Amino acid sequence: MMNNFYTVGWDIGGAHVKAAVSNSSGVMIAVFQQPCPLWQGLEQLQSAVQVIMQRLPKHNYRHAITMTGELVDLFSSREQGVAEIIDTMQILLMGQRIDIFAGTQGLVPIDEITSEHYQTIASSNWLASAYYVAQKLSDGVFIDIGSTTTDILLLHEGNVAAQGYTDYQRLISQELVYTGIIRTPVMAVAQHASDQGKIVGIMAEYFATMADVYRLTGELNEAHDQTPTADGALKSVAASGRRLARMIGCDFNIEELTRWQAFADNIRSQQLQKIQQAYQQLLAKSPLLKDTPIIGAGVGRFLVKSLAATMQQPYIDFTDLCPSTLTDAELELADCAPAVALALLR
Repeated sequence: MMNNFYTVGWDIGGAHVKAAVSNSSGVMIAVFQQPCPLWQGLEQLQSAVQVIMQRLPKHNYRHAITMTGELVDLFSSREQGVAEIIDTMQILLMGQRIDIFAGTQGLVPIDEITSEHYQTIASSNWLASAYYVAQKLSDGVFIDIGSTTTDILLLHEGNVAAQGYTDYQRLISQELVYTGIIRTPVMAVAQHASDQGKIVGIMAEYFATMADVYRLTGELNEAHDQTPTADGALKSVAASGRRLARMIGCDFNIEELTRWQAFADNIRSQQLQKIQQAYQQLLAKSPLLKDTPIIGAGVGRFLVKSLAATMQQPYIDFTDLCPSTLTDAELELADCAPAVALALLR
């Protein structure tokens, strides 16, 4: 019998490892996130997982794993990445029950995984989240804005109405928009921006990231930013202002803070517009009604809330769909939606 087991859902990314714990009654009790620059080596994954394991309450566990980390350039192919991540996790969780999320095939016991599963395992974490939300709501639009990417999924009659499956297919359908609120370079979001009533070109240099933008707009939760800054300097308003000013060949002066806050707000608007355009393209092909709710997840879901307001659609937070005992936690369930979904999809 497995009734006394707690479940850990793992989301192995290329920059972070996220874990979510549900108790034997299917109630969420903890969420964790550790930085994991996987491109630097598998020891980064080993270290991140070990830190989280040390923080887990003492219980018997079963584990469910999804991933996007197979994309990092440590691996020569996605298949190699999937295989090495699975092997590494099997060693780290030795002796415990482990299932791998294989997309449309669901959770597959690790000892039944073969190379034929690799394509469906690769970068399928978005589907875990969408499956969970589809179980809770018949119709809706699920949007997860994270540190690096945005997923947009239509839910219809309790099903995930995805047009694409692989990253390549989803980039074509615009169900995957490669933009996020922390790691994305500013130059990847905007080529021009408004400054003091003028339109100025933005330098194609890695001087600043979107974390700097959202630090200046006041919307960044510092607990979510576990990535080094573009210049390796401080994570402060002034330091972010300096990095953003550098994008247009200027120096930052604290007396001009409102100028740089307005500049950041313009870049924010451009990022939100990109996401809105992808959303509207998907919605134009769907039978969903105007009053269909938008469900927001990810550390950038404040933008989802803004989008819902613009589109005059109801907004639902992913956290509100999950049974939980968490209170006043540094991370919320919606911050780690794929890991939470795997902890509850049992």
